[in-house]
Amino acid sequence: MKPTGIFPPLTTPFAPDGSLALDRLRDNVAKYNRTGLAGYVLNGSTGESVLLSWAEVERVWAVAREAASPEKILIAGTGAESTAETIEQTNRAAKLGYRAALVRTPSYFKPQMTAEILAEHFLRVADAARIPILLYSVPVYTGVAMEAPLVARLAQHPNIIGIKESSGNVQRISEVIAAAPPGFQTVVGGAATLYPSLVMGAAGGILALACALPDLCVELYDAVQAGAHERARAVQQQLLAPASILASKYGVAGLKYALDRLGYYGGPPRRPLLPADESARREIDAVLATVAAAAAS
Repeated sequence: MKPTGIFPPLTTPFAPDGSLALDRLRDNVAKYNRTGLAGYVLNGSTGESVLLSWAEVERVWAVAREAASPEKILIAGTGAESTAETIEQTNRAAKLGYRAALVRTPSYFKPQMTAEILAEHFLRVADAARIPILLYSVPVYTGVAMEAPLVARLAQHPNIIGIKESSGNVQRISEVIAAAPPGFQTVVGGAATLYPSLVMGAAGGILALACALPDLCVELYDAVQAGAHERARAVQQQLLAPASILASKYGVAGLKYALDRLGYYGGPPRRPLLPADESARREIDAVLATVAAAAAS
């Protein structure tokens, strides 16, 4: 299983009362099935994973599995603070038919999260997991970054197939790609760095922005694969403002508002997150209008 191409970390739809809106998830997945996306990540950061119970996560996994087209690769976010719970959730996702697990770094005991402790954690998970593992380095949320020497060490394990590198640091991404053995797949977590990362050898992206603009993200990936670098650079420029506003500045709330504007179901985030306010909505509307105008020209 090679995680190549573009994957959105799907948002988790909630009803106004905060409960899961699983029919809305089915509707969103049905729309995404008609795109060139390689597959979907369920229970990632953009899916508000830390705000869900594991019972809710399993319901989300099951509904997405039913709704997804057979050719789409399904990846489950299974990372937890303890090694044992991470293994349990990873194998639960495997039972539901997921092809790989995205496993974030533990982070609560941040000062103790040395390279040795992280290595022990990931190697134990990989040994016990019934599906392949994608490492997940997302220091903006966890405060824990995985550097190239640690990634290279873990990449030797046959059940660790790649990493989602979400630091946004192009130098770190290039160091990981250079240090890892052939066949190890580095995918990036930010649309703003997608083009340079692909040129350096990244296999694709798991991009929050692909929830809202899947076709544009896939177009950039396809252009690089075809060697159409002028077109790829032009698309990258189109993605910079949406990536900054939707994925970075306003986060899940802004992305969900954009989904509502683009024909998907976004709905409210789960508290303590709040919906995008009027100022944010105006800024997002302006960015989406610019993207639409560029597509029509």
